Amino acid sequence: MNRVPLLGHAGLDEVFAWRPSGPVTVRHFLADAAALAGCLPPGRHLLNVCQDRYHFAVGLAAGLLSGRISLQPSSHSPETLRQIHAACPDVCCLCDGEFASGDLPRLDFPALAVPQGDFLRGAVDPEKVAKIPDVPADQPAIQVYTSGSTGQPLPYRKSWGSLVRNARAEASRLNVTGHAIVGTVPAQHMYGFESTVLLALHGNAPFWSGKPFYPQDIVAALAAVPPPRLLVSTPFHLAALLESGLELPAVDLLLSATAPLSDELASAAESRFQAPLMEIYGCTESGQIASRRTTAGPAWELFADVRLEQEGGQTFACGGHVEGRPALADVIEILADGRFLLHGRDADLVNIAGKRTSLAYLNHQIATIAGVRDAAFYLPEAGAATGITRLCAFAVAPELEAPALLQALRERIDPIFLPRPLFLVDHLPRNGVGKLPLAALQALHAAHAGKTHGRR
Repeated sequence: MNRVPLLGHAGLDEVFAWRPSGPVTVRHFLADAAALAGCLPPGRHLLNVCQDRYHFAVGLAAGLLSGRISLQPSSHSPETLRQIHAACPDVCCLCDGEFASGDLPRLDFPALAVPQGDFLRGAVDPEKVAKIPDVPADQPAIQVYTSGSTGQPLPYRKSWGSLVRNARAEASRLNVTGHAIVGTVPAQHMYGFESTVLLALHGNAPFWSGKPFYPQDIVAALAAVPPPRLLVSTPFHLAALLESGLELPAVDLLLSATAPLSDELASAAESRFQAPLMEIYGCTESGQIASRRTTAGPAWELFADVRLEQEGGQTFACGGHVEGRPALADVIEILADGRFLLHGRDADLVNIAGKRTSLAYLNHQIATIAGVRDAAFYLPEAGAATGITRLCAFAVAPELEAPALLQALRERIDPIFLPRPLFLVDHLPRNGVGKLPLAALQALHAAHAGKTHGRR
């Protein structure tokens, strides 16, 4: 049976992660993982909700060593947890803080930790760790979930071998071996999982254990790790960081994903940090498959051995670390040199009176207007009486009035796509990774239904 090492490090005394107490070696990480594996209750499924990135990584490794599948749903809502429990009744919820686990059996990580050293109690002495263990390449490692047509999350398993190939492909593309990673995205999110945890395991790039969110916390985290530094973030966090006016520690590489990144923000970030900024593209099923330097142009370059195939108006990813042949939800134009362009998501396509555009394009146009801090278009369902669908938009623009913003939009988009109405709001309900969930937009629209243009 083909087996793959749990970590790609050459030595046991290399640094695996950085914590407030200092560096954690590979040797100590393996001891912690083995100790936790011995504490897990019977069962095959593990829901790892640890907020400390090191605790999360220990939980992932413990699951791999004990043959468990780590579940990674896109939401931890009570209904999602009920659905997971019904499908996986043997699941154990691994927590390291307050978490509404409902009826799920739980194991609290802090209760297992040695008070002074933050390492787990158990029979495993770090000094007795002799080697990095192997894991079967075909062993199911994680189970992610995609949205089904009925709203029921659909499970999608990924093998350990494919995850390792994914991490190695990203590390090779970014050339980040030895970089200290600071991530503003949670480890449970696929982007955060791949670009912080997997990069630490098989890109030999130690991560900061925290999950900084606010600009001052991001600055403190960057200052706590040695150079070279990699900041794994989102457009939402990058914009807030640049607007903060804080003195920023040196960063050697910036990484962004989860939402479209404007050319303006990319240029501003590169100028402020004096470092290149790369975007990552992929989806839950395929994992990361491509990257681009935003300031160098719009085309994306596929990771090694990954291919795109198109049939019947759909694009599929295959080859390399991609398992199967998952369909991509975006409208993609494949260029002659093998690179590709993104033209918005299939689900984002808007057709009004025979004219087509995408919500991604419209969002980009409004977000780049001077004075707009954040904005989003929303396409409600067609009116019951008229059958007519009218776009609306929400914008955070404290210094603008709706007529002025609409006039600026008229100069950028076809008048048929002008929002009717446009609402000026104090903030948009983005989640922890800077995304605007559809449910949040629906609720925002419902709260403003029947109102006209203006500030609310």
